[in-house]
Amino acid sequence: MQFGLTETQQMLKNSAREFFPAECPMPEVRRLMEIDGAYDDALWKKVAAHGWTGIISSEDQGGMGLGLVEMAVAAEEMGRALLPGPFFSTVFVAGALLDALPQWRHRVENIAKGEERATLALLEDTARWDLDAIRLTLSSGRMTGRKLFVSDAARADVLLAAARCGEDLAIVQLDPHGLGIAIRPLPAMDRTRQLYAIDFDRAPVEILAVGPEAEAALERAADIACVALASEMTGAMQRVLEITVEYAKTRKQFGKPIGQFQAVQHLCADMLVLTESARSAACYAAWALQEGAPDARTAVSIAKSYAGEACREAINRGIQVHGGMGFTWENDLHLYYRRAKASEIAFGDAAFHRERIARSIIDARGLQALGTSTNM
Repeated sequence: MQFGLTETQQMLKNSAREFFPAECPMPEVRRLMEIDGAYDDALWKKVAAHGWTGIISSEDQGGMGLGLVEMAVAAEEMGRALLPGPFFSTVFVAGALLDALPQWRHRVENIAKGEERATLALLEDTARWDLDAIRLTLSSGRMTGRKLFVSDAARADVLLAAARCGEDLAIVQLDPHGLGIAIRPLPAMDRTRQLYAIDFDRAPVEILAVGPEAEAALERAADIACVALASEMTGAMQRVLEITVEYAKTRKQFGKPIGQFQAVQHLCADMLVLTESARSAACYAAWALQEGAPDARTAVSIAKSYAGEACREAINRGIQVHGGMGFTWENDLHLYYRRAKASEIAFGDAAFHRERIARSIIDARGLQALGTSTNM
């Protein structure tokens, strides 16, 4: 593994850093927050025209043919700019899920070209992220029940969902505007990524995968989403650090900038350590997942659990440096904090991923013990 970006990756990073803040500055982020779906067609077309919607799609699918490390690099800059709207749910979730199903990869082309927006309906009443919690059952090719906390459903052209076909896990596709589907908004902390409940009343479905294939595809897509989230949170931490340091240089107390006070310097130093550590964890997780390393899933859980807590803590420190001003609506820090809290929970919080690591260790030791007893 290269500990540092290649020349191509650095060029990609620079391009993303120039593009996203220029096309979607913070006043525009605030405007889109107030719109249903936080979606702007003109912005989406610009994002697609620059190839960002095809960042993890192969060239024969109309994408850029880049890897997950490049995805992490771009996602960090998207998080730094607090990019609103359905990009994450479309590209890093639904796109990754379709790409994990070989017979349906041709459907990624419309996503890669920016012609379709998509989302995945996964969570149910228990709000648990593990696949065992999926209980919605298919009957005669139709689905009845409710999915909760579905990102960007109001703006989706394609709706994917996880359900049960008998006892087996299944991935299905539905028309979000079709019969038997009712979408309603839910309260959300992060208005840049809005959540919805979807009620299904014998809605017709197209089954894309069943059984082990469906389970493997969902796990793969969830891991990619976790890496993207960890990278986005790293970008948010980086931007909050920059804002906080600049404020500490200009805000004066007792006749001198507050950045000269050791207590403030300690807070900024903590933010830097948290940011750099999260970046390292996210970058390694992206590389391990891309290369199929034996510890890939563990690396993903480490990155997601660490970045989730670190992002919240780093922004807490940034708000503390700003004092009372950090809590005001006019200050941008609370927007990053809202994104941090939403991203911390999405696809499993720190407790979820630490338990996943523990289970993998227990399972590995169990298999090792079984092999030892068999050889005796």
